Amino acid sequence: MRDTFGREIRYLRLSITTRCNLDCVYCGKAACEKRATELSPDELGRIARAFAACGIERVRITGGEPLVRADVCEIVRIVRQNGDFSRVSLTTNGVLLADCAEKLAQAGLTDVNVSLDSTDHHVYRKLTGSDALRRVLGGIDSARDAGLSPIKINAVLMRGVNDDGAEALVDLARREPIDVRFIELMPFADPAETARLRVTGEELLSRFPFLEPVGALEGTARYYKAPGFAGRVGLISPVTRKFCADCDRIRVLSDGCVKPCLGFDETFDLKPWLSDPAALEQAAREAILRKPAGHDFTAHAPRPGLNNTGG
Repeated sequence: MRDTFGREIRYLRLSITTRCNLDCVYCGKAACEKRATELSPDELGRIARAFAACGIERVRITGGEPLVRADVCEIVRIVRQNGDFSRVSLTTNGVLLADCAEKLAQAGLTDVNVSLDSTDHHVYRKLTGSDALRRVLGGIDSARDAGLSPIKINAVLMRGVNDDGAEALVDLARREPIDVRFIELMPFADPAETARLRVTGEELLSRFPFLEPVGALEGTARYYKAPGFAGRVGLISPVTRKFCADCDRIRVLSDGCVKPCLGFDETFDLKPWLSDPAALEQAAREAILRKPAGHDFTAHAPRPGLNNTGG
């Protein structure tokens, strides 16, 4: 299905919780008790089916931290059953990944993104409020052993906070067959402060001049390699190099509301139509048609808390 600007919408980001087991400085976690607004696996499956009918080809399960839900494997299985999806992926902080990577793969998960902003234990603890770095690194190994592929690392660098660890993260891509992707800090707080902290994609390229581009834009990322690298380095630049003209995604929040664009507050509630497949599909189509031309972080800065937006 195409939106009103001619973009073919193929990619659904499906949040299943706002809860999280970390307290990252640029995100902010929700309380760890179960939220009454979380949809059941069956309800999430109905939404996946409705968007599959609209032409969605890929689903990414997000949060909050999706692995805090004890039924996450059931959710993966039901989503997989409700559409002919080429990929069912998951974004996680990796803390619980070692415990369930094999079960997720058996349920039909194809690949995983792990949020990891530092490989230094002290910095990781400062950023997340947790000493879980070893568990995260073990989770990445478990994902590889379970056959999940590709494995991608998502890192947000902040000037004077963790940007001196960029080289160690790049070295992961040199040593391991994974993609390490640097995402520009978005204005979830004071715009002037985030601008001061932001490390741009162009700045990273100047720091690592040996990186050479690999192919065209893949989704939101531009990828780079160097001789001898087992993996790739990706740059995602939503602030300095907008990719809205090629955006093919739509978001559903964990309370059943569609958020057509991360950079806008507007949402559309799907819950009234969950018991009527035809009406639910029509509501999904109407939400896609409300997708704006592009984000404007100066006028519509995302509210604090990535856990509320599905990443």
